[in-house]
Amino acid sequence: MILNIEYIWLFLIILPIVAFLYASVGHGGASGYLALMALFSFAPEVMKPTALLLNLFVAGIAFYHYYKAGYFNFKLFLSFAIASVPLAFLGGMIEVDASIYKKVLAVLLIFAILKMLNIFGKETSLIKDIKLWQGLVVGGVIGFFSGLIGIGGGIILTPIILLLHWGKMKEAAAVSALFIWVNSASGLVGQLTSGVSISSQSFVLVAVAIVGGFIGSYYGSKKINNKGLRYMLAFVLIIASVKLFFI
Repeated sequence: MILNIEYIWLFLIILPIVAFLYASVGHGGASGYLALMALFSFAPEVMKPTALLLNLFVAGIAFYHYYKAGYFNFKLFLSFAIASVPLAFLGGMIEVDASIYKKVLAVLLIFAILKMLNIFGKETSLIKDIKLWQGLVVGGVIGFFSGLIGIGGGIILTPIILLLHWGKMKEAAAVSALFIWVNSASGLVGQLTSGVSISSQSFVLVAVAIVGGFIGSYYGSKKINNKGLRYMLAFVLIIASVKLFFI
């Protein structure tokens, strides 16, 4: 039972802050939710579907704000989504051993940490056209791991878009938001197909996360400086990554 987790009140306080920070850059926040759930000792079988469910709502809200602000590039999104959606479904159907799951998640959290610290994935004025095969390969690989681990993949996609000069920061945020949504939906359907169930208590977490996600994506799509908060979140992710590796 989710709400019987020790110190659940503290989890519910931190959750909307995580949603706020991720949504401000067009992300659903699954890597952050998974990190939090790891810190609070959630069962692995609960973590994956819960993170994807939260992603659906927060990434959906983030996409709405960035789309409304005029930053969405449909062609760029489609390049990644064609392969990512079916492979996210496939990944969602695969059950991963708990110990392996924790190690893979810990590695993926490093991407989130580096992105939050702006170590890679910085904006540039030089924009290049993406080739179809590049989008299929990148989208397919990220999509598969998204479904397998329970993330939307935006924390990996956004830095790649910026590193390879396929789009600017807010354009990458808008594309990543919808990319996260479709992968989360596909991965969640894959899990449900394989017999995984979603706890009704998960929707309490959804209600809490929506608040942070709405505010974060609204201000993020306009322009917000949350540098100090990003460092705090990066610190939390580092602790969670270490815990997943060694505990």
